Amino acid sequence: MEDAPAPGAGRRASGAKGFGRTLLRVLGLPVLLIAGWWVFSVWSESFYVPTPPRIAQAFAETWFSRRLFDDALPSVARLLAGYALATVLGVGLGVPIGLSVRLRAAAEPVLEFFRAIPPPVLVPLIMLLAGIDNGMKILVIVSGCVWPILLNTVEGVRALDEMLSDTCRVYGVRGWSRLRHLVLRGASPQIMAGLRQALSIGIILMVISEMFASSSGLGFTIVLFQRGFAIPEMWSGILLLGLLGFGLSMLFRMLERRVLSWHWSHRA
Repeated sequence: MEDAPAPGAGRRASGAKGFGRTLLRVLGLPVLLIAGWWVFSVWSESFYVPTPPRIAQAFAETWFSRRLFDDALPSVARLLAGYALATVLGVGLGVPIGLSVRLRAAAEPVLEFFRAIPPPVLVPLIMLLAGIDNGMKILVIVSGCVWPILLNTVEGVRALDEMLSDTCRVYGVRGWSRLRHLVLRGASPQIMAGLRQALSIGIILMVISEMFASSSGLGFTIVLFQRGFAIPEMWSGILLLGLLGFGLSMLFRMLERRVLSWHWSHRA
């Protein structure tokens, strides 16, 4: 007579299978992409297409050094400063525009005009007005990040439930309490969507701003490597940008789940 399986054996086996499926789902595509790049780099034998081990070696030599503090961290600081300023401006302007029909009608043509201008085109103008120091780079980031935040805030405020607005009016909820509990809370899904869009735009503009009249930063370093034909080091900078974007996206997702926990539970 065979022995019966241990009480927790089934749960452990199912847990191991679930973990294996999760790991495969998370790492499957990156592993395939790296393998494809490896095969292509070996087959092409091009100087401009180094193999993944060579890029990994250049990454360790380049960014586990003084460059991390001289170039990478200042870039992240400028990105966060510009992103925070764009958030304050976008939400601060979007709420009153969304609440007032007259203000929205007056501001909409101007907003549509400036929104249609590509932010990189404004870099030479911002350089003339703000110089070439950190202020210019932060303003370039703000010039692109503010629009998705502002427009999504306006749309979120406009879409507030009229029944909830009437309820707040009946119960005398006014001022800061109404702004906090009704306006910002009700528009928060749209605001978070705008913040997510602005984050990816901010990373792009961070790199672009550092390619103009700059002596430090990730964008400057990547261009410097490209001009010096340090191709593995150039690819390592691109890899660092990808990892930075991925890490910030994960942090934002955690923040979004916390801020919108009420929204997801309501939908469930």
